[in-house]
Amino acid sequence: MADHTLVFIVLGLTLAAFVWGRFRYDLVALTALLGSVMLGLVPGDQAFLGFGHPAVITVAAVLVVSRGFERSGVVDVIAEQVLKVGDRLFLQLVALSVTVVVLSGFMNNVGALALLLPVAMRLAREHDTSPSLLLMPLAFGSLLGGLTTLIGTPPNIIIASYRRSVSGEAFGLFSFSPVGVAVALAGLAFILLIGWRLVPQRAGKASTEAMFDTANYLVELKVGEDSKANGLTLRELQQELEETIPVLAVVRDDKRRAGHAFFGVLREGDIIMLEAGPEEMKLLEDKAGLSLGAEPEEDEVSADETASRESGAEPVQENPGKQHRKEKKEKKEKKKEVDTEGLELVEAVVRTDSMMVNRTVSQLRLHNQFGLHLVAVARDGGRLKQRLRDIRFRAGDVLLLQGGESELSESLATLGCLPLASRNLALGQPRMLLVSLGIFAAAILAILLGVLPAAVALSSAALISLLVGVLPLRDGYQAIDGPVIVLLAAMIPVGQALETTGGAALIAEAMLVWGGEWPAVVTLVGLFVITMMLSDVINNAAAAVLMAPIAVSLANGFDASMDPFLMVVAVSASCAFLTPIGHQSNTLVMGPGGYRFGDYWRMGLPLELVVLVVAIPMILMVWPL
Repeated sequence: MADHTLVFIVLGLTLAAFVWGRFRYDLVALTALLGSVMLGLVPGDQAFLGFGHPAVITVAAVLVVSRGFERSGVVDVIAEQVLKVGDRLFLQLVALSVTVVVLSGFMNNVGALALLLPVAMRLAREHDTSPSLLLMPLAFGSLLGGLTTLIGTPPNIIIASYRRSVSGEAFGLFSFSPVGVAVALAGLAFILLIGWRLVPQRAGKASTEAMFDTANYLVELKVGEDSKANGLTLRELQQELEETIPVLAVVRDDKRRAGHAFFGVLREGDIIMLEAGPEEMKLLEDKAGLSLGAEPEEDEVSADETASRESGAEPVQENPGKQHRKEKKEKKEKKKEVDTEGLELVEAVVRTDSMMVNRTVSQLRLHNQFGLHLVAVARDGGRLKQRLRDIRFRAGDVLLLQGGESELSESLATLGCLPLASRNLALGQPRMLLVSLGIFAAAILAILLGVLPAAVALSSAALISLLVGVLPLRDGYQAIDGPVIVLLAAMIPVGQALETTGGAALIAEAMLVWGGEWPAVVTLVGLFVITMMLSDVINNAAAAVLMAPIAVSLANGFDASMDPFLMVVAVSASCAFLTPIGHQSNTLVMGPGGYRFGDYWRMGLPLELVVLVVAIPMILMVWPL
């Protein structure tokens, strides 16, 4: 069997696995790479050269520098101003969309979205706006902003590096700006004037209570003398129930102890505060012998008062015992109210690169490893009703978690979850803010003057940020998106195999035969549409890797400059507006916005047409054939 046929088989299976989504895309890419090596399509001694490829190094460096911006407070200063726009929806859209477009040009676009997502949720809640009207424009704006510079999005970095490998010279930092800025402005105008009106409004999903309906399920159960729970720890109780029902707090002697921090055994008279529905209530009653935590004294007082009213007798002065019970009742009610408000709950959305994806609570050992209790899970804008232990988490799920205030931030970062509206703005230290900006400006200047290649300049900026304390070393490693790095490093050799085996030339030849009687611009449009459709179902970086050699083969077939063809791939690979799976930004807003899979094309399809109509003439104007 010919090598190019084997390449087509490997790529076909790889694309099918990407679309299926059963396995994470980095594992799929690594499988494709190793399969190509075993079939002799990629030399064994070159299999892992992709991990040292300039494009991969540049992407990793940009991620670290972006995290430095967050840590030093650069973005929070901007976010603080965004929160001042008031209650007019149009002004909120303008502030969020313009800000994310500008930020995405100079930092990773997913990072820019992650920083502004909590700001958008806070705006929605403070002004009673449906977050669905704000979050999709925010996500699409982050994609548009990434088009404007070399470092805005991985496809630009890949295309620039590929051009260097073919011609010896890469695209510069602002080579993408003339086309990218024009497309971003046109897309932004469409989103602000028309696009947001096409987004389905999911009413009532802005608050925690609305999404999770927490108040209706918050109950208190009492441990009786004969309860099976008497003498068990909370962990042993959950094992007995075979269910991870989250205990929010244990009340003993009028003192509340948070559930995640209670490690003792339950005793008679303890009140367990937990979040449970009717099915869980029955389970707790049958298997653990727990009952509603009403005090008998309260029932006695109520009965005495009722009898007095029914007999028509004058109220009698309460004896000391009843007075004591009444005061105790009032104290308990007051205490209960304070305790409920004091629960340390946080909402967080599961990122696409989270370690939680496709895993359950027990597999993650949330409580033992991270000190977190899972209270509820929302997906597609509604709370999941199935048993918590059976839920396999997906990217975009919104979680309601309880944990210690000091550990929450670190635990969520380790798990790969993004806190939503509970995130407080921390303006950082002014000195570090200026240092961070200065380091980044020096790197940009070195790239513009040609002193250092982009990969070296940005890696130096990342290293200096770590050395001077802008970013702790641990945060620097956490900032690097491992799955994306593996995806790029694995797919680059596979993409090269598509070229070296002649597969790219065969595809280009077929396209030339199909459009041979048409002008080259028609083929450019076809290349644009194919790449855009591909990026809607697979990672945009993978789309750029696969389509770049085809673009160059098409240019050679027309005996034209390769630059407009490469620019078409760069722009179209970053415009995945039709589905939530085409880009991480789209996935991140799906849960908080309450979107369904089919909601994206409503604004995404006309936006892709706007991008196509603006991009092709601009590319031909700036990069003529």
